[in-house]
Amino acid sequence: MIYYGVLARAQAPHFELAVPQIVGAACGILILAGLWTPVAGTIAAAVEAWIAFFQPGSAGTPVVLAVLGLSLAMIGPGAWSIDARLFGRKQIDADL
Repeated sequence: MIYYGVLARAQAPHFELAVPQIVGAACGILILAGLWTPVAGTIAAAVEAWIAFFQPGSAGTPVVLAVLGLSLAMIGPGAWSIDARLFGRKQIDADL
């Protein structure tokens, strides 16, 4: 997402055309840092789905990025993330 945000900003003739990709790049940075992972993943999924449906070009990459953002939002942050440091590590134990 970060790559496509930077690429869209460099190639877009107007700033308004690159806003969805820039928002996706910002969410990508938050996910990479592990900060506000559920919120950033949900916003990234919504933005990438919007890009896939409303912007011309190949829809394959935005759909894959939307699915990845949504799955990261559901999985949550990792053990070494900023969220784990701020809010504590959440671990689900399955009792079988």
